Amino acid sequence: MLRPHNFPDGTPGSGASLFTLASGLRVVVVNVMLRLFMDPLDDPFACVERFVQGHKLCKTADAILVDAHGEASSEKQALGHMLDGRVTVVIGSHTHVPTADTRILPKGTGFQTDAGMCGDYDSVIGMNKTNSLNRFLKKDSTKHFPAEGNATLCGIIVECDTSNGLAKKAEPFIFKES
Repeated sequence: MLRPHNFPDGTPGSGASLFTLASGLRVVVVNVMLRLFMDPLDDPFACVERFVQGHKLCKTADAILVDAHGEASSEKQALGHMLDGRVTVVIGSHTHVPTADTRILPKGTGFQTDAGMCGDYDSVIGMNKTNSLNRFLKKDSTKHFPAEGNATLCGIIVECDTSNGLAKKAEPFIFKES
C-alpha cells in the first residue's frame, strides 16, 4: 500500500515502491504529502531530498515519478523545481481540478501542478453539486456524497527518454465518458 513517504515511522504501508514493467524498465513511485494548509507532517522537501539521493535515474531506476499531494500550487511548483533534472516527473494531486501548466521544466523533469480527479466532472470536486452548494450557503445539507453522473478520467501522459530517465514529452489527459 502506497502512502505518503513523510508519514511518521510505524505507519502502515510504504512511501515508495519500485515497479518493474513487462519491458524490464524499473519505475520508482514516491508519494509525499505537502504541508501548506494541510495537517503538518515531517518536512516533505527534506524527505524527498533524502529519498532522491538514494535513487539515481538510469542507475537504481529508469524513471522516478513523484506524486506531490498538497493543497497549495506554490508548494507543488517549488518541489518540482527542487527536483528538476533528478526525477522523471512531479505530478501534483489533491485539489481534484487539473491545472493548465503541464510542461517540462528546464532540466528535463515533467511537471503538472495537479493532475485532477477521476469521477463526475459535473460536480464539486466529485461530490454532489447541490449538496455541496447547500453546505456553502449554510442551508440544510447532508454529509458529502459522490455525484452520480458520467465519469471523467484526468491525468498526465509523460514520454520518458530511456537514455537519461528524463521527460521528453508531457501533456495533460482528460477523457470524458459520452
